[in-house]
Amino acid sequence: MNTLLKHEQLNQKNLQLSNPVHSVLRPSLGLVTVGFLIAGMLYATASVSIAQLIFPKQANGSVIELNGKVVGSSLVGQNFVGGQYFHGRPSAVSYSVDGMAGSNLAVSNPDLQKQIKERTVQFAQDNHILEQKVPNDMVTASGSGIDPDISPESAFLQVKRVAQQRHLPEQQVRDLVQQQIQPAQFGVYGQARVNVLRLNLALEQLSSTIR
Repeated sequence: MNTLLKHEQLNQKNLQLSNPVHSVLRPSLGLVTVGFLIAGMLYATASVSIAQLIFPKQANGSVIELNGKVVGSSLVGQNFVGGQYFHGRPSAVSYSVDGMAGSNLAVSNPDLQKQIKERTVQFAQDNHILEQKVPNDMVTASGSGIDPDISPESAFLQVKRVAQQRHLPEQQVRDLVQQQIQPAQFGVYGQARVNVLRLNLALEQLSSTIR
């Protein structure tokens, strides 16, 4: 009797050893559940809460409002059409946030060279300057396709055109650009820049004030 009992217990142990799924499945599911709760819920909730508390504007997309209506984001470029506005950088994706990308064309690509030439001629004609003076950022698309900023040089070159179109004193428009220049971050990272959306909104405000 004892011999049969021992033999049965031995068979059960052998069965457990030969089928390790049960011994692995439970702790694996436990680790997955704990990982999901920590990384998928607690971490995300804490990150969003802290961001909303410390950086509420940035956490909500850095949106810009005018008269209570959202007119855009300071992080996303827009296609401003017409001589009365400052123009931003070209975009290879029509400023679409759903498909942010560059043109992926090599510098030696004939299509890219043609685009740059056409943009150079157009910018020079619009702003009555020599083609040699056209800045690179006004004829080349950014890697994201939604760059919201241009260089101060590019903004100043458009001052005369914008002032004439809006019948504003050129110096006032130039001063407006100067006020909108953002220096390099911490004076080290990046370059001085002008946010085109903010500049055009300030321009609209200036125009309405003078009227």
